[in-house]
Amino acid sequence: MEAEKNILQEITPLEAHDFMYVADRHKVEYDYPLHRHDLFELNFVEHGAGCERIVGDSVEVLDEYDLALITSPNLEHQWAQGECHSADIHEITIQFTLDFQHSKLFDTTPLRYIKQMFVRAQRGLAFPMPAIMTVYPRLIRLSQISEGFYSFMELLNILYELSKFDDARELSSSAFAQVKPNMENKRVTRVKDYISAHYIEEIRLEQMSQLVNMSPTAFSRFFKLRTGKTLAEYIVDIRLGHATRQLVDTNEPVSQICFDCGFNTLSNFNRLFRKRKGCSPTEFREKYAKTKVIV
Repeated sequence: MEAEKNILQEITPLEAHDFMYVADRHKVEYDYPLHRHDLFELNFVEHGAGCERIVGDSVEVLDEYDLALITSPNLEHQWAQGECHSADIHEITIQFTLDFQHSKLFDTTPLRYIKQMFVRAQRGLAFPMPAIMTVYPRLIRLSQISEGFYSFMELLNILYELSKFDDARELSSSAFAQVKPNMENKRVTRVKDYISAHYIEEIRLEQMSQLVNMSPTAFSRFFKLRTGKTLAEYIVDIRLGHATRQLVDTNEPVSQICFDCGFNTLSNFNRLFRKRKGCSPTEFREKYAKTKVIV
């Protein structure tokens, strides 16, 4: 687990009485290493085509605009230079803290959709272009507000508008991000809990349908409707999430990680990994290692 020490734990500028930090920057390159921090982060990028966004085990190349939200203190992330050649990368980074897990305020009608968005953003959330364009003027305005109360209200407006977009994409796999199922149908949670505990073993459709007292056919429809994935797809995602975490945090051979995470053959593991991540397990490990620094 030596590699775990190589991820920078960012010391944020907020004091105990502070709520939010906003940085509006124009730059020609990204040079900040892979890091994590205790604060939530909403990061906007303009003119960043070709840059890479790394959130957990998600690595994506950006288009001209990008907006992502991260609400987990354990989720490492980085915006890297990649193949971007822009001479004016515009970035607005908003770091803030909100106790949505324990505050009853976030269970009220006006804020419950923001809470649901925060729960999803524990894996990182990337917003679609319509969402970005909706909040773009507010993001620009937020960076120019000097009075704390009004900047707080502007951030709430931004978060509320973003919470309306159900098509925001979760980035990191739940296993890699170490996020447990939350706010879901009890049957789905029961199945997910079982898979999380037994992903190394063979898991059959009939077995899961019996677990929740449903027929296999009915369970298949039910699970796909609730998760957007078939049972087989979900199991593969969980296994790959654990595999990518081991690739990052350990020096175990790829073949050992393959079998430790429930895959039957190395060839199947390599095929599925490349299909989902766009590279081989070895390439992923090498690419991820290059983003780390020793602190």
